[in-house]
Amino acid sequence: MNALLILFAVLGGIGALLVLTLLRRGGDRTDTVDGVLQEQRALRQAKADRVSFGLGAHNSLPTASDSYIHRKGRP
Repeated sequence: MNALLILFAVLGGIGALLVLTLLRRGGDRTDTVDGVLQEQRALRQAKADRVSFGLGAHNSLPTASDSYIHRKGRP
């Protein structure tokens, strides 16, 4: 019986810690211009990755207009 109470106490403590961590973080998005530009770059990158990685699933070869070929920074 004591082991069960200890288990529930530990689980409750972990749950309380998670709730406090999430409340402390808040839900604010980036307010600075640099942060907004960084988010926009990340969204464009994610979209390009979804397009280029999605082509392989359909057994088709990537074309010259594929976005990952034209992306800077790729070897």
